Amino acid sequence: MSGAGTQAKGRPHVVVVGAGFGGLAAARRLGRAPVDVTLIDKRNHHLFQPLLYQVATAGLSPADIAAPIRSILKGQSNTRILLDRVVGIDQGSRCVTLELGQPIAYDWLILATGARHSYFGKDAWAPFAPGVKTIDDATAVRRKILMALERAETETDKARRDALLTFVVIGGGPTGVEMAGAIAELTHHATSNEFRNITPHCSRILLVQSAPRLLPAFPPELSERARQAVEAMGVEVILGRRVESVCAEGVTIGDEWVPAATAIWAAGIQASPAALWLGVPADGAGRVPVNIDMTVSGVDRTFVVGDTAACPDGAGGLLPGIAPVAKQQGYHVADNICRELSGRAARPFRYRNYGNIATIGRKRAVADFGRFHLLGFPAWFLWCTAHVWFLTGFRNRITVGLNWLWHYYTFNRGARLITGDIERMADPAPSAPEPSQSSVSAPATTADPPKSPAPIY
Repeated sequence: MSGAGTQAKGRPHVVVVGAGFGGLAAARRLGRAPVDVTLIDKRNHHLFQPLLYQVATAGLSPADIAAPIRSILKGQSNTRILLDRVVGIDQGSRCVTLELGQPIAYDWLILATGARHSYFGKDAWAPFAPGVKTIDDATAVRRKILMALERAETETDKARRDALLTFVVIGGGPTGVEMAGAIAELTHHATSNEFRNITPHCSRILLVQSAPRLLPAFPPELSERARQAVEAMGVEVILGRRVESVCAEGVTIGDEWVPAATAIWAAGIQASPAALWLGVPADGAGRVPVNIDMTVSGVDRTFVVGDTAACPDGAGGLLPGIAPVAKQQGYHVADNICRELSGRAARPFRYRNYGNIATIGRKRAVADFGRFHLLGFPAWFLWCTAHVWFLTGFRNRITVGLNWLWHYYTFNRGARLITGDIERMADPAPSAPEPSQSSVSAPATTADPPKSPAPIY
C-alpha cells in the first residue's frame, strides 16, 4: 500500500507500527473508519505479555497467550498486515522505512513499538540474567529452569547441586514477585512428586529488591502482605541490597556471593528507538515525550502510545507502562483520527485506572482499588478472572481457564517441555568461583526504575 495507491483510492492511510496492546487497539478501532490501515510488526502474533511468566515457569504453553495478528484482524477489510521491521521514518515525505520491504507512505502514523529489557548500562549481564518480554525469552527461561532441575537430579557434588537448585530473581515489582512465586511452586511441587534425588527442601529461591520494600507502587501495607506471602512459599526476600555482578556461576548481592545456575531479570525496561526515528529528545528510559492528546511536539500527524510514550498523568508524573494504559491510548488516538476526519477537534487523553493487582502464587494475591483493598484468595480469583477475560480470542480464554483449574487441583504443570538441542546447551552447573572470578561485573546502579503494578484490565 504505497502512497500512490492510497491517493488512488481517495482514502487516508494510517500506518500502525507495533501489534502490542496499544497498536492492536488502534488498528481494531479503525476497522470501520473511512481509512486504509497498515499494521507493521516484526512478529506475526499478538502476545499477552502479563502471562509470559507462566510460560517461563511451565504453567502455560506459548499458544495459550498468543494469537496470530492476521487471525485477529481478518474481519477488517480495510486493514493489511506486514511482517517487517521499521528502521526509520522520513517525516518530510511521510514514509516509514522498512528493513525488507519498500517504504510505506502514511497520512497518519501511530508508533506503538513497546520496550525491551534495560540492564542500566550492564548489557553484558543479559546472557546470564535473561528477562521475559517475548515468547522466545519465556521458552529460553523455561528451558534453563527445567534443565537445572534435570542436572541437579544426577549431580553428585553437593556444592554444584546446590548451585543448580538456586534461583535468583532480580527486581521486586509485580513481575519479579510473580516469577519468584511461580518458580517456588514449580520447583517445590515438581520435585516432591517426580524426582527421586532432590526434594522441595533442596531448592533455594531468592527475590532481590534494591528498594526497602516489594511492590513499591502499592500501598505499604499491601507490600508487607506480599512479602509475607512470598516468604511463606519458601522464597528468600532480600531488600535494600543491589546486585553488583552477574555471571554464569552466580550473582553478587551487595557483598555476598551466591552461586546460582539461574538468574532472571525483572528490574527495568528501555523503550524502542522511536525517539531516534523522530529526531526528538527521549527521557531517561528512551521514551518519547508526548502531549496530552498523544501527539509529538514538532512532528506532524504522528502519535506515540504505550511503553514508547512518556505521557503525563496530570499529577506531575508519568503514566506507567502497563497494558491498560496502552490500550486506552490506542483507542484514543484512533478516535482522534476519526474526529479529525469529520472536522471535529481532538480530545485530550485521560487514563481511567480500574485498580492494580499482583499475584504471588496459588490463592495468593494483593489488589489495590484506592480506598478498597483485597487480599489472598479473593484477589487471586479476581486476578485469574481478569487475565483470562482479556486474553485475545475465545479459544485462549477457554484453554487458559481449564489449564488453571487443572493446575489448581493437581499442581501439575503440563507445559514442562525442554526444547532445543540439549547436546549443545551450555552446562548450567556452575563451579562456584569467588566474585573476583566473574566473567562479567559492573558497579551497582544508582537507582532502579519505578516498578509498574499489574493492572485490572
